[in-house]
Amino acid sequence: MSQTTTHDHRILVVDDEPSIVDAVATALRYEGYEVEEARTGRQALTTATTFDPDLIVLDWMLPDVDGIEVGRRLRDRGYRTAILFLTAKDATENKVEALRAGGDDYVTKPFSLAELVARVQAILRRTLDESRHEVFRGDAQVALTATEFNLLRYFLLNPRRVLSKAQILQNVWRYDFGGNSNVVETYVSYLRKKLDACGPPLIRTVRQVGYMLDAERD
Repeated sequence: MSQTTTHDHRILVVDDEPSIVDAVATALRYEGYEVEEARTGRQALTTATTFDPDLIVLDWMLPDVDGIEVGRRLRDRGYRTAILFLTAKDATENKVEALRAGGDDYVTKPFSLAELVARVQAILRRTLDESRHEVFRGDAQVALTATEFNLLRYFLLNPRRVLSKAQILQNVWRYDFGGNSNVVETYVSYLRKKLDACGPPLIRTVRQVGYMLDAERD
């Protein structure tokens, strides 16, 4: 899901290595994005407030406040800005930590600029415009009801996580339906039908557990 042009998207690039900031920012500007730069965690937090980016390319190892802490603070403040972490750490537990801190994706150093740009584009395709309740997949607008919109929003806030029907009921409807989970199945079916009309299937059923937004497919 995305806006119809890349020029609508603002990206904040944060890294303490000037060469990386320059290379990434230049590549993203070439793709048509509006880009701001930051070299420290504190500067990233300040710039995120004033620039209001759609996505932050965020280095894990920063000299003051590390990237994981920056991500946590932004999430704690209510920012839903997408975050792509950059790091030299490549162990599974590191990736899990990054995602738990609010990261949407994770790229290990050294990386190619082409791969990073592709990851950025993939994340922004999954971004929805909450202010106008508009959702795009590719260039196609997806018309959703308020409940379908809130359900999609919950999936987008929890990419790659298996969500149980009980979790979905609690977070989307804010109360349970006397243990009746049929409403979740019904609305997931509605949402799938609309999203799948514009591309490959995104929501995967995990048998006897729940559902997961399969972010790798978009």
